[in-house]
Amino acid sequence: MSATLTIGEASASSGVSPDALRYYEEEGIIGPLGRDASNRRRFSESDIAWIGVVTCMREAGLGISELRVFAALLRGGDTSEDPVTFLRGRRAALAARADLLAQAIDVLDDKISYFSRMSASEDGTSAHVSG
Repeated sequence: MSATLTIGEASASSGVSPDALRYYEEEGIIGPLGRDASNRRRFSESDIAWIGVVTCMREAGLGISELRVFAALLRGGDTSEDPVTFLRGRRAALAARADLLAQAIDVLDDKISYFSRMSASEDGTSAHVSG
């Protein structure tokens, strides 16, 4: 992709809605974006790649304020923390969350197994639960 994309094309390419792309730009998370002669946003290949990083970070649980900080760190506008320290902190928080989710899944699996056995014994059928 050597040509720039319109917001609709960038949305289709990234899977992020045009409204979200506008919001991310307003919040300083993406951009500055190029503009055409009619002042419409134009997205470069590197903009699309960065949107992919932002999407991944959102899916990892980073909020808008954290994304703003991360974007500022990468642009050199925030020297309170280096990007590696920032990312290590977010990774640790995500790992802790993953541990909690794994525990919750274990509890749900136990309950599914228990109630499957209860249901099977009430029906007089076998308590076989496939995994």
